[in-house]
Amino acid sequence: MTPQAQRPGWRRLAAAFPRRMIVPSVLLAALIIIPFAAPLITDANPIRISVRERLSPPSWAHPLGQDEFGRDRLARVLYGGQISLTVAFVATSIACIVGTLFGLIGAYFRGPFQFVTTRMADIVLCFPPILLALLVVTLFGPGAVTLVAVLSVLYFPSFARIAFSEALRVSSLDFVEASRALGTPSRRILLRTILPNIAGPVSVQYSLTAAAAITIESGLSFLGLGVVPPAPSWGQMIRGARQFMEQDPLGILIPCIALTLTIYAINFFCDRLRDTLDPKGGAGDGKDTVSRPIASAVAGHTPVADAPETVAEIRDLRLDLALPGAPVTLIEDVSLRLRANECTALVGESGSGKSLSSLALMGLLPGGIRQSSGQLRLRRKSGEMVDLATLTARELEQVRGHDVAMIFQEPMTSLNPVHKVGTQMVEAIQAHRPMSAEAARKLAITLLERVGINEAARRFDGYPHEMSGGMRQRVMIAMALSCEPRLLIADEPTTALDVTIQAEIIELLRDLRRDYADGLSLLFISHNLGIVADIADRVAVMYSGQVVEEGPTDLVLRAPLHPYTRALLESMPSSHEALHSARGDRLQAISGTPPLPNARPSGCAFRDRCPIAIEACATIRPHLEPRPGERAVRCIRAPEGQEVAA
Repeated sequence: MTPQAQRPGWRRLAAAFPRRMIVPSVLLAALIIIPFAAPLITDANPIRISVRERLSPPSWAHPLGQDEFGRDRLARVLYGGQISLTVAFVATSIACIVGTLFGLIGAYFRGPFQFVTTRMADIVLCFPPILLALLVVTLFGPGAVTLVAVLSVLYFPSFARIAFSEALRVSSLDFVEASRALGTPSRRILLRTILPNIAGPVSVQYSLTAAAAITIESGLSFLGLGVVPPAPSWGQMIRGARQFMEQDPLGILIPCIALTLTIYAINFFCDRLRDTLDPKGGAGDGKDTVSRPIASAVAGHTPVADAPETVAEIRDLRLDLALPGAPVTLIEDVSLRLRANECTALVGESGSGKSLSSLALMGLLPGGIRQSSGQLRLRRKSGEMVDLATLTARELEQVRGHDVAMIFQEPMTSLNPVHKVGTQMVEAIQAHRPMSAEAARKLAITLLERVGINEAARRFDGYPHEMSGGMRQRVMIAMALSCEPRLLIADEPTTALDVTIQAEIIELLRDLRRDYADGLSLLFISHNLGIVADIADRVAVMYSGQVVEEGPTDLVLRAPLHPYTRALLESMPSSHEALHSARGDRLQAISGTPPLPNARPSGCAFRDRCPIAIEACATIRPHLEPRPGERAVRCIRAPEGQEVAA
């Protein structure tokens, strides 16, 4: 047992508590606890009047003196603090919970939820806060309950707008898409993934709102529209002492100091809390942040939907972007068959539709993009072949992570930065596999060891920013495999890594495929033909939203049929030399740029960049035609292209 584990519980808690939070926490706790400890501090009655002792100076019996009616100031400032703090914190908490919930739902689900959130916030924000508060209090009468209600309505739009804008930003990040890809339910994504990442701005807004609520409560009480006399409040104390400022300045200083200290303590606490909620800011908390040495592990096209070896199938897929006027086609006539124990690679330039096709297979298409035709079929572990387009959102959550999982291309942003690695892995495991937290922890550590992470137990309790890019990508692979899916989609998983780590990740994926008991199918997305040649069994080349060539990897890369495939190979240094197509010492570049989806030419999409295009290429729109050797090509000059390749 480690020395830390032998410590008493309270000492372990104190050791884990961020040092930067100690001073603001103690200060805020003192200013909150002291008013509610009034019966222990003084036995004076805050509403007892003694006209003979009015405006008396401080004494042993009355340490802060007596006010204009002879009431004990210490008792009144303490009991008044109870009311002011209760009204402010209850109203702010209600506004925070309601507003944040509205903002989260509006940003994540969009559509009518977004409309309701933004319009409600706009309506309330049209009114100046103090005037709206005066109006409501005047109509319904003063009192603490009325103040709580009006302040809650007054301030919830601010939380809604902050939460909406921040949640909208966080929702577009890779680790949220990764959570959705693992099949995490929407409520868990909202509360466990998005909410912690917007906690910083929300906490700052909470401090500002609580301070403003205390100020407005005191202002309304000062005007006689807040707390009903004879109940004490800081605003009433300021109001009563205002006319005696010259002869008794202490009477107005005491409640003003109480207000100032309270507002400062709230802001101080929430500012430190905002910094602490970001683990990357932990270096300033006074702890030893010198990192220990990391043992880094650097080192035939024809669809056969019911064939038992078919794990997934994309058939005649078309994706449209909904725009005013006419929709724009992004993906057109894409067909692909993924088999068990086989790696299929999707290659092509950026914007060719590789990632969009994979997101469609995950049921994670961005908003505004819809599947207008075609089928997306996936074989579940039960053996049932399902059409993803017919599944409900809840059913898709059950499929993601369990039957199909995805590794995203940016390891630096695919993990949630505010949660420990182990927490995220356990959540992914428990989303589909009913087991205890301890069993999930053991499984997660085993998976980390399986993907080659040294000191897996220690890394389990670490944050993502404490790991290198290669280690983060290994964690993502472990999470993707945690529920043993039949299909793994790797979207350029080596893009952000150096060459050495790329080779290790590729070797890891190859080993995992070989060791996978139930036959893992891998869809590998890349623009690097060298990596594709090393890992893929089959390759599909995409250009301008279409598959232009598909077949066994060795045949496609050795003797390409489509001129675009040949151009890609000639732009690679290794293949450039192998094909003996060098001109001097320069690599061959593909002339021109890919057409935009809304400006694709007639006929063949590649004709404007094709060196062997003829006049018929401008009028004939080629189809993906099967060729001998389980190959297919989309080119009317494919036979001539093969002769040129030879």
